Amino acid sequence: MTYIQGFLVPVTPANKESYLKMATDVAPMFEEFGARRIVECWGENVPTGKTTDMYRAVNGEVGENVVFSWIDWGSKQACDQAHEKMMQDDRMKNMPETMPFDGMRMLFAGFETLGMSGDGGKTRYVQGYVAPVPKSNRQAFADMCATMREVALDCGALHAFDGWAEDIEDGKVTDFKQAVKAKDDEAVAFGFAEWPSKQACDEGSAKMHNDERMPGEMPLDGMRLIYGGFEVMLDTKE
Repeated sequence: MTYIQGFLVPVTPANKESYLKMATDVAPMFEEFGARRIVECWGENVPTGKTTDMYRAVNGEVGENVVFSWIDWGSKQACDQAHEKMMQDDRMKNMPETMPFDGMRMLFAGFETLGMSGDGGKTRYVQGYVAPVPKSNRQAFADMCATMREVALDCGALHAFDGWAEDIEDGKVTDFKQAVKAKDDEAVAFGFAEWPSKQACDEGSAKMHNDERMPGEMPLDGMRLIYGGFEVMLDTKE
């Protein structure tokens, strides 16, 4: 089991390299405070939806892309302790005032492990999602995710994670609840499947679609689920 901090960030293509440099520069400090893995992914196939999508989740402006990112802290306690230390560290106080993205529109939250599968490997492509799920459907959703992770791994995925959060703080501009129009009786799920390449993902996804184990009706409102395909820019595991 682990504890994941998930992020969605609006970044323009012109600021992609600046964002990656910032993420690469701060990664050693986060690791110093206990981060086990940091992954930054650049939107490659992020569709627009009728009700919600990842662009609207970050109040995306014309020309902006979406970064899908996560930090593995191992546990919520480790995450909380790390943030307390960071807030007292002079390096955080000396961070540049101008960032290569609008921090007010960045989404972030912590997610406990609902389930994860796979030994991992050299990840080059990620499928990520955020979904609203009725709290009463937690077990049904967990069972569905377990089946989908099993199928994904059989079809070539390296690792898959599904997380769960019920107590997400309200954001001033955006937050994960607003991103999927979550209702009061709904939690927010955050998850991803890791693949060795986009080609492997495309081929594996086609196989998954035809797999008889894939669930039919979902225990959530699929119209409000947001998702996308992302190329890995940074993976501290490597």
